[in-house]
Amino acid sequence: MEILYKKLWKLLIDRQMTQTEMRKAAGISSSTLAMMNKNLPVTTAVLTKISRALNCRPSDIVSAKTLRSLKIRKVTEPSK
Repeated sequence: MEILYKKLWKLLIDRQMTQTEMRKAAGISSSTLAMMNKNLPVTTAVLTKISRALNCRPSDIVSAKTLRSLKIRKVTEPSK
């Protein structure tokens, strides 16, 4: 599963707010924000802080993308 924060970035644009302004309002660290910019997962506590600062629901700022099933190749024994 891949975590996506596109909704958050769009919400910030709509509200004419920078990521740094949001980070300070929510009380999260710059390293946490860097993780989010790389679509890495953060704790629910972080999502709650951001949601409270922006007066929205966590579902308004994050989404998850499921990865398709991996193709499994049959491994054959090398010929002798």
